[in-house]
Amino acid sequence: MKSRGLRATLALRSLTCYARPVKIKQRPEDFVVREGANYEAQADGPVWVYRMDKQKVSTLQALDRLGKEFGVRRRALSVCGLKDKQGRTEQLVGVEGGALGMTEVVQTGDMRLTLVGRAAKPLSSQNVTANRFEVTIRDLTREEAARVPESAKEVERVGIVNYFDSQRFGFLKHGQGFIGKQLIRGDFEGALKSFLATPSELDRSDDAKVKAFWRDNWGQWRMFAPQKAGAIYAPMLRRLRQDPMDFKGAFMHIERRTRMMTLFELQSYLWNEGVRRFLLGILPPAELLGLRYQAGALIFPRSIPPEMRDELKDKTFPLLAHDSTFTDPRVQAAAVSALQSQGLALSHMKVPETPQLFFKHEERPLFVFPGKLRVSEARPDEMNRGSLKLTLSFTLPPGAYATLVVRRVLWFAADGVRELGPHGSDAAKASRARARANEKLGVTAREPEHDADEEAKPEKARKAPYISKANRALAERAAAANPKWGQPAPEAAQLGLSDDLAEPRPARASASPTAPAKHAASKPATHGASKSAGAKPLAVESAEEIDRDEDDATEEAPRVFVDPRSNGFLARQKMRKAAKEARRIEIAASKSAAKPGAKKSQPKRK
Repeated sequence: MKSRGLRATLALRSLTCYARPVKIKQRPEDFVVREGANYEAQADGPVWVYRMDKQKVSTLQALDRLGKEFGVRRRALSVCGLKDKQGRTEQLVGVEGGALGMTEVVQTGDMRLTLVGRAAKPLSSQNVTANRFEVTIRDLTREEAARVPESAKEVERVGIVNYFDSQRFGFLKHGQGFIGKQLIRGDFEGALKSFLATPSELDRSDDAKVKAFWRDNWGQWRMFAPQKAGAIYAPMLRRLRQDPMDFKGAFMHIERRTRMMTLFELQSYLWNEGVRRFLLGILPPAELLGLRYQAGALIFPRSIPPEMRDELKDKTFPLLAHDSTFTDPRVQAAAVSALQSQGLALSHMKVPETPQLFFKHEERPLFVFPGKLRVSEARPDEMNRGSLKLTLSFTLPPGAYATLVVRRVLWFAADGVRELGPHGSDAAKASRARARANEKLGVTAREPEHDADEEAKPEKARKAPYISKANRALAERAAAANPKWGQPAPEAAQLGLSDDLAEPRPARASASPTAPAKHAASKPATHGASKSAGAKPLAVESAEEIDRDEDDATEEAPRVFVDPRSNGFLARQKMRKAAKEARRIEIAASKSAAKPGAKKSQPKRK
């Protein structure tokens, strides 16, 4: 086994490619995600369900903003899953207790929420059916673009190993290490110090300054960090001011999801390492290729021997806990080897005397097969002169990573599928360098055609948030009812996106802005009403329907929100404030009138 593993490692080193990187996420529109989910619909359910369209905002940041701007408690908000910050995403959000506003469409900054129904209970990961992705890959040479379709067919035949990708390892990325290992040892002070007092070299925000402050002033809990970003750490600091040595109590004041992620990160790494060792032991080294990621290296098979296909297709590998058991000795050997690489044993996979923190055994599929994997034709890349771009679209089950699919398809450009932020000076420099390299190689690409109409559009119109046809009709109704609500987003075609993410199409010149208007006279329906009296599951972009064209959606009458029981959290908050102010003025006037000989006073106008 050892000699075979050594041969496999040497083979992987020769296969791992060090070519110059291609680019994804250079613009938010380059990475589009649509969440498919279903939930138990109930006409008078306590949870209002919205479809949230956002970009350049993570799911957790979006929930924080909703809580602050609409006066909603964080525990009243629920989601099916977390989505990337860098990209454009559509996902469901549940609001328990009432609607966010008087209309079906609510917008705050670069987030647009459309009311789609009401549910009997909050949303959870159990509601997700699939996620549909559309990823634009940029800065390709002609040779690379020509290799993508065949590589995609290879992925369709073999699938991809269901690893956890770099996004899972945020603490490791920012230099905090595996905090879960410190928790296993019972070192709560070390775990808290890693979380609270380890600034990231990659972070230039005030949060990094707060961490640097507590690194330099560890133990001096009576001090206060000068940055406002330190407010999120206030609960744990209050605990330390009460008892300077209660590091466990302070750590337990971290937000629950973040606290559990410290354990999930270690568990995910052990799964990746265990699977890597398992595959090295059973597959021919010549058929394996290696890709780097945040925590090391991953291996993928280019082909699987016929006698092993059926076994591996449905095989699972466990996420480890102290009570994990094994039925396959090869899986057990690989899992134990992964634990030993970190100086751990199976019995260590628990946090001593802390039932709130635990590892849960779970079987995770070994392979995942992207559904409806499609590759668009290569086109000139308008953001990287002299290069080409193309689009990958596919469906994945919940928990699988789209970036792994992209990197596996582009394995020949391995080190480098670069995830970029917004287009800026670094991207421009890289584009110029790439153009010079292409000229030396004699590889040229046709210059993109400029659309005079597109250039004439205002900057805001070209960068407005994406909205589907159905949601656009609702937005136009809301804008007509309330002129100050804002204008609906432009056509998806203006942004270079297809209306249906399942079928990438070239951008259209324009679309008639009056298309949905012919249905404006349709009879409004009370939102959330079900066709039947009883509750039934309601699918919102389910796995079967996620690729359906939305052209027919505008044939239905846009519904108008007429629920008298909810005026929205923000509206109720303003009403209470106004009533309180009116009562204060009334009391002041009555006291003034009660004084003998007092002049009648007028309340001061603000």
